[in-house]
Amino acid sequence: MRLYVPLTLPRLAVAHRRGELGPAPLAAFAVTPALRAWCASDDVEELEYAALGAAALGSLRLLADDPAAPRRRVVVAVDVADRAVSVADRGPDAGTVGRVRVDGTVPLAKAAAVHVDAEDAVADVTAAAGALHAADGGDEAARHTVDGAEGHELLWYATQELDDLL
Repeated sequence: MRLYVPLTLPRLAVAHRRGELGPAPLAAFAVTPALRAWCASDDVEELEYAALGAAALGSLRLLADDPAAPRRRVVVAVDVADRAVSVADRGPDAGTVGRVRVDGTVPLAKAAAVHVDAEDAVADVTAAAGALHAADGGDEAARHTVDGAEGHELLWYATQELDDLL
C-alpha cells in the first residue's frame, strides 16, 4: 500500500539521520474506502493525488504547531505491506478522510519519493499555517488563505536527493 506521510523539513532531517519514519504509531494518508467515496472516482492516480493532498494538509497542520519549522510542506511517499496499516479515518466530515496508522516505524529505504513545496510557495504556506486554526473554526477568509497554499503543487524529489534537499 502506498502511504503519504506528512512531515516538516526538521522531521524529515531526523528521519534521514535515523533511517526511518517514526516514532510509532505513524500517522499517514492512503487510498481508503472513505477517500474513494469522497472522491467518487475509481481512477487510481486521482485517488493517490487526493491522498497526497490530504497529507499535504497534514503537513500544514504540523507547521501550524511548529513556528520554528521552515514554511514548506513535506510529504514522504512510502510503500508498506497492507497488513501493517490500519484505517483511522472517520469520513470526510471529520476532516480525516484517507487517514491511516502504522503501528511501527517505517524504514526510510521504503520511500518512493519525497514531495516538498518550492521556495515560491513559502509566503502562501506561511499565511496558511497561521490561518489554519481559524479555518478549522469556520472562518471563510481563513479558509481562503489555506486554499492559497493548496494551490501550490509539491515538487517531487528522489530519495537520493535528500542530502541536497536538507
